[in-house]
Amino acid sequence: MEMLITGGAGFLGQQLIARLLAQRTLRLHDAGGGRDETVDRIVCFDQGEGAIRDARVRNVAGDISDPAQVRALVSKDTGAVVHLAAVVSGTAEADFDLGMRVNLDGTRHLLEACRALGTQPRLLFSSSIAVFGGALPPVVADATTPTPQGSYGTQKLIGELLVQDCTRKGFIDGRAVRVPTVVVRPGRPNGAASGFASGIIREPLAGVDAPLPVPPETEMWVASPRAVVGMLLHAIALSPADWGWHRSLNLPGLTVSMHEEIAALRAVAGDAVVARIRPALDESVMRLVRTWAARFDTARASSMGFVADADFSSIVRAYVEDNPQAIARG
Repeated sequence: MEMLITGGAGFLGQQLIARLLAQRTLRLHDAGGGRDETVDRIVCFDQGEGAIRDARVRNVAGDISDPAQVRALVSKDTGAVVHLAAVVSGTAEADFDLGMRVNLDGTRHLLEACRALGTQPRLLFSSSIAVFGGALPPVVADATTPTPQGSYGTQKLIGELLVQDCTRKGFIDGRAVRVPTVVVRPGRPNGAASGFASGIIREPLAGVDAPLPVPPETEMWVASPRAVVGMLLHAIALSPADWGWHRSLNLPGLTVSMHEEIAALRAVAGDAVVARIRPALDESVMRLVRTWAARFDTARASSMGFVADADFSSIVRAYVEDNPQAIARG
């Protein structure tokens, strides 16, 4: 069976593909506990080609907002889709039309292409905790109504509803996971409003100064790339019966303040590294971040077998282990 990964050249997509290749197969459980499908081929789709070269991976460069290109991606062999392609939060807020074209229209084109197959392929939609905002309870629960306060969160919530309805109609076997802020993101900073949560770890470890645009007491709901990739694989592998009728889920994570992030960095790397963090309050960033939820009760996800990181220090150590080339020496 073939798996399509949109946004596959991004850092999460590449880690997802690497994990799939390392474990050789991913068994997708069926509804009745009978025959399982095995993923043996991967299509990596993004604006540019992914760096992973393997006989089992086909790299395709293109535009998720082009319906003809999206239709060409899926075939009768496409049994599973992981939809990661998106314009991130800060960029979607700054460029409304781009966010709508990529985040909403791209998702709709993908759902239409899967519907046209007539085979009900399994589709995992990567949503976000940005679907929650505004006046929220102290702890967001599974039953809390999504109330996005930004274009990105709105586009993600619409995508969730489309996945839910296409599943109800029998077009796909859909599921959507609301991903915590992923920390620490490797590579260059992107347009995500939450990017500073990675930047204050990544840049100091690389020997570069990092701005902190929010007060140190600011809390966020976070998860490591390792944990998120594991949860994505778990989400796509679960059977329809495991998901039931409600196909959107808040993923487990950790509530961490920027002060606690800095303390974890100090414990792992020392005072000299922490000294590279400098306060640089930015109202445009704070305006978005202060609307986001930082505490979640993810009882449903836990009952389904999803597992979060143990603590933030382990997230920092995992980043150092996974990205030795990005750590300054001496």
